[in-house]
Amino acid sequence: MAILIRNASTVVTMDAARSELSNADIRIEDGVIADIGKGLEHTGDVIDARGCVVTPGLVNTHHHLYQTLTRAVPGGQDALLFGWLKTLYPIWSRFGPEEMFISAQIGLAELALSGCTLTSDHLYLFPNGARLDDTIAAAQEIGLRFHPTRGAMSIGETDGGLPPDALVEREAHILEDCIRVIDTHHDPREGAMVRVGVAPCSPFSVSRELMRDAALLARDKGVMLHTHLAENDEDIAYSEAQFGCRPGQYAEELGWTGPDVWHAHCVKLDGQEIALFAKSRTGVAHCPCSNCRLGSGIAPVRGMRDAGVPVGLGVDGSASNDAGNLIAEARQAMLLQRVANGADAMSAREALYIATRGGAEVLGRDDCGRIAVGKRADIAIWDITGVESAGSWDPAALLLAGPTRVKHLLVEGRQVVTDGHITTLDLPRVTERQKALARALMS
Repeated sequence: MAILIRNASTVVTMDAARSELSNADIRIEDGVIADIGKGLEHTGDVIDARGCVVTPGLVNTHHHLYQTLTRAVPGGQDALLFGWLKTLYPIWSRFGPEEMFISAQIGLAELALSGCTLTSDHLYLFPNGARLDDTIAAAQEIGLRFHPTRGAMSIGETDGGLPPDALVEREAHILEDCIRVIDTHHDPREGAMVRVGVAPCSPFSVSRELMRDAALLARDKGVMLHTHLAENDEDIAYSEAQFGCRPGQYAEELGWTGPDVWHAHCVKLDGQEIALFAKSRTGVAHCPCSNCRLGSGIAPVRGMRDAGVPVGLGVDGSASNDAGNLIAEARQAMLLQRVANGADAMSAREALYIATRGGAEVLGRDDCGRIAVGKRADIAIWDITGVESAGSWDPAALLLAGPTRVKHLLVEGRQVVTDGHITTLDLPRVTERQKALARALMS
């Protein structure tokens, strides 16, 4: 299928030169960017981008889609990480396949409307017959590029872990199911719509042996590794008490560093750990809104970036954010680095880079995250003629003024959002079902 995006006011390419083009066209053929220029000839479908800024689709490197069913839960609204988890675990234990599927649809739709074309997901509990396949089916229906990770918890309260015993799995079963979902769904090819990762939940919910075996399995299968790390002071204290070392050292000892690994949060990394991640090209998913909501702190993103650590953005779960708006997440990342390090610590364009090409690099997707010939046609089109941008001298600095909702969104050259509305899903119907499921959980 051929599409021409015509007369974009500004195209923010995120190419090697960070080029920004005025009054430009983008021609798309078979899901790939075929040409960029002015006055391009075309005989297929046309999207009029006058009055719009065009960017690469945003990339979300950490999420828990199932949590869209548990936003703003009383008892967890004002808790730190561990207390928040203990409030939510019993509710999540009542989920099943439909809850996983519908909550994923809602979370993915919310991401799409905020300009996201590629998202990861960390699903680490599987109650009542739920499977990773449920969320993959949701992503395939909506049409977003998807990098789900098969998470796991294996140490329950009885054995000194944080999660209740009812939510943990046998480690042999975890590894067997990782093999199943990889063999069934993972696509290593360029342009893949689904890639699968291996993701034990956290050092405080799985054993040392599972962390080690998961790394060995992932590398045998050629897939990426993901987990939570160094999220807050409680996390650091647990690591030092249980393992006798800081989280970065624990990760390195078990094979959890390298360009095929990315860790969520990393709020409390110290200088040595940052240097380790930079040297090994270990990625970080920065989740600023969730870190604020849970009082975890401000991640040292400026120090990470300066050292050479690959950094992307994550909205994290909608029970700890409680939103799933990725362009708003990029703005928050920019503002927090300025709070911590001064007004010149991070520009709007650097934060947008982290939200696009930076995230694609963290997920190992050299084919995404930029507008360049030969790259996948994952493109966000932002209308700058509205009230949010009125009076803006630099509309390409989207994070300073807005908008925060995309006008059009293309994934692999297919339109997922048109004129601000999801085209691949009956969103009002799914929203009503989501509300009904939430009411049932409340009761």
